[in-house]
Amino acid sequence: MIKTFIDKLLGKSAGAGASAKSRFGKRQEVPASVHGIDPALVDERAKNVVTTLQGAGYEAYVVGGAVRDLLLGLRPKDFDVATNATPEQVKSLFRRAFIIGRRFRIVHVVYGRGREHEVIEVSTFRAYMDNAAAEQVKGNERTSKGELAGMTHAVDSTGRVLRDNVWGPQEEDAARRDFTVNAMYYDPASQVVVDYHNGIKDAKKLVLRMIGDPITRYREDPVRIIRAIRFSAKLAALGFEIEPKTAAPLIASSKLLADVPQSRLFDEMLKLLQTGHAVATIAQLRKLGLATGIYPLLDVVVERADQPFVKAALVDTDRRVGEGKPVAPSFLLACVLWADVRDGWAQRLEGRHGQRGQPAFPALQDAIDDVFNTRIGDVSGRGKLGGDMREIWMMQPRFDKRVGSTPYSLVEQARFRAAFDFMRLRADVGEVSDAIAEWWQEFSTADDLRRQDLLDQVREEQKAPVRTRVRTRAPQAHAPADGGLAGGDRLLPERGTDDDQADTQDAVPPDGEAPRKRRRRRKPRPAGGGGEGGAAAD
Repeated sequence: MIKTFIDKLLGKSAGAGASAKSRFGKRQEVPASVHGIDPALVDERAKNVVTTLQGAGYEAYVVGGAVRDLLLGLRPKDFDVATNATPEQVKSLFRRAFIIGRRFRIVHVVYGRGREHEVIEVSTFRAYMDNAAAEQVKGNERTSKGELAGMTHAVDSTGRVLRDNVWGPQEEDAARRDFTVNAMYYDPASQVVVDYHNGIKDAKKLVLRMIGDPITRYREDPVRIIRAIRFSAKLAALGFEIEPKTAAPLIASSKLLADVPQSRLFDEMLKLLQTGHAVATIAQLRKLGLATGIYPLLDVVVERADQPFVKAALVDTDRRVGEGKPVAPSFLLACVLWADVRDGWAQRLEGRHGQRGQPAFPALQDAIDDVFNTRIGDVSGRGKLGGDMREIWMMQPRFDKRVGSTPYSLVEQARFRAAFDFMRLRADVGEVSDAIAEWWQEFSTADDLRRQDLLDQVREEQKAPVRTRVRTRAPQAHAPADGGLAGGDRLLPERGTDDDQADTQDAVPPDGEAPRKRRRRRKPRPAGGGGEGGAAAD
């Protein structure tokens, strides 16, 4: 090691060559006859980006997880491109291209508009820079923002890379990537895969292996711990296993995540839960001993993953991703935290600490505020995500109101579909009546005439119950001549009506008093006789 360091200082080519060979791997160009990638699985827009860059005289390849999925016969959901063109050069070649990021500057090339838009992420080959060559700052991204502004490669005191925008050759860019199966480059034009670290071999062996020393790589970027979990969960169904040397430092290195900005951890948590493998991710976290400690909100998800409502939400999210349908983080997090909102709401309705209960909607609003403060904090709880979660929760009691104009106004709400899906899951686990969920399903898709029929149906169901005749025996000498009610017969109200209390309030006299005789009000007897037996009341 000392000899290598001295050789590097003296610039000896032999030492430098040996170091480069071991660090950067050996370039292998694998033809289509060997790797077997189906060109039809490659997105046309990704091909367009590559051919445009190559036509301008630059190197360009599809890179990363897309190449891994292509090798496995899967159709990638996202395509990334790597090139030796700088971000400014890339941007100049495309009409809708935007340079983003400070820590790592990349270009987003955008195709289409609205929900149908596609983003091809283009990164520039980066040089392999060890910590000794980086500038060190004392703080983090936030506290040292001004200092970092003029740096291209910087680390903090623990060795975590805070900025890395030094361009370099392809072999160094490959060495910078995390796992061997994610460090391959595919040229759609020649159909050649460029492989420096035996990624094709590991893909065939179903092994997820870190490039370089895992402990060092986790220290450079602790988020690689989360990426290891995400990729292992995604590939578990195919039989992939994390290499033991790659898995061994995960638990000990997880404490490094405390230095990663909360906003970045929040985004990485959403990737774990929204890539179509949420259930597998929970299983992988438990298997690796990382069920707690990565991010507080993720701890709650893992803890509640076996609860029927949360499990149904995780399964439903995976299903939607698998079907190519959009998913929103607000919906899944609203499901995970619903138990907190529901319990806090119930406590406020009943009254806490000897105080009177609150009205329903203010109680629900206060319960939601408490959940944001205790579970989410300021990361995203006050932005659009938090606003969507709040709407989903606040709509739940409105589903009980199925009369008047309420149903019409509710189905017009922007978040109605998410709120309805939330209520549908509640019905699936027995928290809400299936009949209500089915009613709203039909109402939301029916025409005006059918909607009116549905409202009339609810109105009939909710009408005040009709009085029913209950015959009670009473001493009576003669039956009524007209076959009407006997003197001992009376109309009893249905259970729960206001008349119930009126009929029984004199039934039991105060202590020490004799029972009072009830006087019955009789209807006037029609002319010609008949009516109730007995004389008319004076």
